[in-house]
Amino acid sequence: MSMDKAARAVWWETLPAGIREEVDGYVLQDARLMAVRVITEIGRDPRGTGVDTAQLIVGDRYLHHGDRIARRPESPLDQESLAHRAAGCAGRVVAIEAVWDGDTVHDWFVQLLAVTADPAGEAQLATVYRSTAQRYLGESRDHRPRHPEAVAAERAGRALAEHLSVPFHFASPDSPDDEAPRWQP
Repeated sequence: MSMDKAARAVWWETLPAGIREEVDGYVLQDARLMAVRVITEIGRDPRGTGVDTAQLIVGDRYLHHGDRIARRPESPLDQESLAHRAAGCAGRVVAIEAVWDGDTVHDWFVQLLAVTADPAGEAQLATVYRSTAQRYLGESRDHRPRHPEAVAAERAGRALAEHLSVPFHFASPDSPDDEAPRWQP
């Protein structure tokens, strides 16, 4: 079922107050997926809603609440913060890697990772969402047509790798690909 904004508003008002409070509670905590889940679960009733419509309804609630939402802090991308996180890794950092990931809430984003040896593994240093990238890049528009997430992750990751004197790897900086080849020593 697909609804326009006015139909979604009417649908929202027909919900019991307790369910509206539950959804708004998740929205105010910036727990978008939990709010969507509540709506899709109650969508099993005859007025049923699918995930797409549930996401639109939750989006409407985000717009309604605006600045009252307790947003999760974004990852810092400054070299000092990233270097401090890398210094806390369990193993010796042997490379910095940027890899694509995605979900239904944030679309595509980039994970900035420290690849370690002794023990071998990886540690997440930052998650670069579009909003994180826009904050980091400021008004700069010199990244087009590339995704700002990729540009920000590449700049921050390359600077950190140079600071740590290790290689930087980003297999797919020009287009999202969560199956791109990973860094190999």
